[in-house]
Amino acid sequence: MKFKISSRLIVLLMAAVVFLILAPAALAQNCALCYTQASAAGARMIQALRSGILILIVPPTLGTIGMLFIVHRKRNQVRLDDDDGRSGQGW
Repeated sequence: MKFKISSRLIVLLMAAVVFLILAPAALAQNCALCYTQASAAGARMIQALRSGILILIVPPTLGTIGMLFIVHRKRNQVRLDDDDGRSGQGW
């Protein structure tokens, strides 16, 4: 049993290292047109870009957190129902 846990940990650590190595390459993928437009823009345009980024990031993040919360609650609810010894009778 200990061997399985340690091998899973090693695989997880190796995956984390690979993702950390590949992250700078992924961040380097910038749109040249977007970069030149943003650098030539004024303060109002830069603020509008920042606001747009927040508008595009916040709703999916909140939706994901809400979905994870609901899934976690339902998982615990199903586990409580299974502990009653009546599993399969609710269908």
